[in-house]
Amino acid sequence: MDIVTSAATYMQLNARLLDRYRFEALFRNGDRRRVLDALRAYQNHDGGFGNALEPDLRGPGSQPEPVEVAFHILDELDAFDDPMVNGACAYLGNVCRPDGGVPFVLPSVRDTPRAPWWQTDDDPPGSLVPTASIVGLLHKHRGRHPWLQRATAFCWSAIAAIKDETSPYEARAVVLFLESVADRERAEAEFARLKEAILATVALDPDTPGAAHFPLDFAPAPMRLPLFGQEVIERHLDALVAQQKDGGWGFNWPAWTPAVQTEWGGHITVERLKTLRAYGRI
Repeated sequence: MDIVTSAATYMQLNARLLDRYRFEALFRNGDRRRVLDALRAYQNHDGGFGNALEPDLRGPGSQPEPVEVAFHILDELDAFDDPMVNGACAYLGNVCRPDGGVPFVLPSVRDTPRAPWWQTDDDPPGSLVPTASIVGLLHKHRGRHPWLQRATAFCWSAIAAIKDETSPYEARAVVLFLESVADRERAEAEFARLKEAILATVALDPDTPGAAHFPLDFAPAPMRLPLFGQEVIERHLDALVAQQKDGGWGFNWPAWTPAVQTEWGGHITVERLKTLRAYGRI
């Protein structure tokens, strides 16, 4: 049984409806409108997304991080002309800090079930996670919302403040921003300056245990600002194929409540298949 056929069975047995529709649209010529309709159900009246679109945030209310999840799905469908985008940008403009950056998570998270790492101060600052990823995706699709200019300025300022160290999630957000932002000369200069700090957050051994971040997490498709040589990419693609179990892929952070096991599993299985296809493995 080939990789995609095996994954189809896994998705039918495990994945939530949204991710089943994503799989069908991306790998079985399914109707992409069904994905958009399913995604729309996660968007709130304020324009933000919640309702466990990001499985570790179980509450119904909007948070910045689920907007990133939604934008990645819209990106894979090339659907940034959908009205969900402007609604989400309006929400982000309303919850951002004065410098334009949105916080990692808002204090309202305290009133809802969530994974233990979703913690925040009473007055959280803007954060590159998820601001830089969201802004990068908007630039990729030539977004024009008024919030984007302020948020882009925030990202440049916050990236300039990174010196010798960063964290894996911040590094991944920075990479996505620098891949897509319009000012290519500035992006290339910052990428060159930060490349070693970014690489220091990457687990190059595919057998690294724990919540490690691997090359294909940073480069799920070929990059124009390449972090890794082809030999590294091929080694990790081989490992990715070998890690498929019962048709799907798991994750390497704690499953703190039973629902996230399958919800993340379906989401990540679609992501892994997208990566394998982007590099010509399926």
